Amino acid sequence: MSTPSSPTTSDRRASDALRPWRYVLRTPLLLLHLLISLPLTLLLINPLTQSWRLRGERIDHIAIRWWSLGLMRIFGFRVLRFGQPHRGGALMVANHVSWIDIELVHSQCAVGFVAKSEISRWPLIGWLARRGGTIYHQRGSNESLHGVMHQMVERLQAGLPVGVFPEGGTTDGQTVRTFHARIFQPAVAAGVPVQPVALRYGSGGSAQMQVAFAEGESFMGNFLRLLGDPGRVAEVHFLPVIDTGEEGRRKLAEGARGAILDAMTR
Repeated sequence: MSTPSSPTTSDRRASDALRPWRYVLRTPLLLLHLLISLPLTLLLINPLTQSWRLRGERIDHIAIRWWSLGLMRIFGFRVLRFGQPHRGGALMVANHVSWIDIELVHSQCAVGFVAKSEISRWPLIGWLARRGGTIYHQRGSNESLHGVMHQMVERLQAGLPVGVFPEGGTTDGQTVRTFHARIFQPAVAAGVPVQPVALRYGSGGSAQMQVAFAEGESFMGNFLRLLGDPGRVAEVHFLPVIDTGEEGRRKLAEGARGAILDAMTR
């Protein structure tokens, strides 16, 4: 995966000059999204609406998609989708650079992600993620991991997609780290396919490092920085599924990572 080129001095000056105006424009839109769209979305995410369908899709899933797509647009992202998310139970695995990866995937399909427990304490995002079906894992706890694996198998067998970031954490955007094979075990146990999902920011992935967490940057710091950043493309590539029937979890991990790397460097 090639390293994106650094912005020129003139680019940085132009960005700095326009940043205050982006905050002026986007902050009211974000507040409206939180005060009006969020309550409506939450009303549609409940056990009752799980049985409601519109053109074959659950109403609560539609609500999650539209809310996330709206949030992406407020942050200046123009979402482009390539391929189709698998219908039914599948383990979706993606590269990971920032908190906004979850919103990018959710803008196209509702997925119950597995995430570190620290995210549950992030303002707003953590609470929303829980309402959207996120499974939280306490890192370093075998008991927590066992419970997470069990929940993943249950959801996959129920025909629901589950999303994971097999790198085990965010990166600086320049590389895709080795995928942990153990996280693929629920797909093998449930007998469902794995779908690799490649996430790219900027034209040809040129803004991966800009979207990624900077060294020592907090969630709120990244949130506010992205809110004032220039508008850019966000690509989500739903790649062909990998059948788990004859593949061990290590082969699945290597195959999924290879597919994502191929899409990232196209």
